[in-house]
Amino acid sequence: MIELIQEMFSYRFMLRAITAGGLISLCAALLGVSLVLKRYSMIGDGLSHVGFGALALATVMNAAPLAVAIPVVVAAAFFLLRISGNSKIKGDAAIGLISAGSLAIGVMMISMTSGVNTDVYNYMFGSILAMSDGDVWLCVGLAAVVLFLFVWCYTRMFAVTFDETFARATGTRVGLYNGLLAALTAVTIVLGMRLMGSLLISSLIIFPALTAMRVCKRFISVILSAGVISVVCFFAGMMMSYAWGTPAGASVVVVNLAVFLVFYVIGALRER
Repeated sequence: MIELIQEMFSYRFMLRAITAGGLISLCAALLGVSLVLKRYSMIGDGLSHVGFGALALATVMNAAPLAVAIPVVVAAAFFLLRISGNSKIKGDAAIGLISAGSLAIGVMMISMTSGVNTDVYNYMFGSILAMSDGDVWLCVGLAAVVLFLFVWCYTRMFAVTFDETFARATGTRVGLYNGLLAALTAVTIVLGMRLMGSLLISSLIIFPALTAMRVCKRFISVILSAGVISVVCFFAGMMMSYAWGTPAGASVVVVNLAVFLVFYVIGALRER
């Protein structure tokens, strides 16, 4: 085990993937707790499909992928909140509408230009080789911003997550903090797509939160447990990927699924 870890860290591409992936996993888990409790857990899936459409647009335009994807996905997150809160299109329907539409547009643009090349495949399913030094530094910087804002706004996020009516009555700007949550989620999704792929990145939001909720009951304990579980599962998945030659994104999801099943059984036994 120790020799495997030492061998992994001897490769620069693995260092890049583990550094960026660990930070992304932590951010996704912290944000995922609020999203799951607000019944918006599938927002990650919807925004990842928007991200794929934005990356397809960047490919067609020969533009920097993240420079196009981040503002587009953040705008989509705000648009999603707006139409789900102020119209007859609610929650899961709004997510499905934006998700399917963005994915279809992305596939159409790619099929009419370059076809499904290696870069597009990497964005759909992820690749540890897709992370450059610039991507890692961008992940470190933006992850630091996400973590700082989450900790700084923790009390208000807690209020908005559990009771928006009470939070609004106490003077909390609910719309602002819902928008902040959506924006932070959008940035995390775009950063994670390089490593996990647009089809799997939402798992980093859903699995750790649900796993922590099986054994923890207090919000702060769920938050902390979800963060630890997410980072540990990511590292274990990367070890599996390196040792067995399996895709990184799929390996991380499989480990998360296995840990969730273990915690589900533990939670069921505790309830008895």
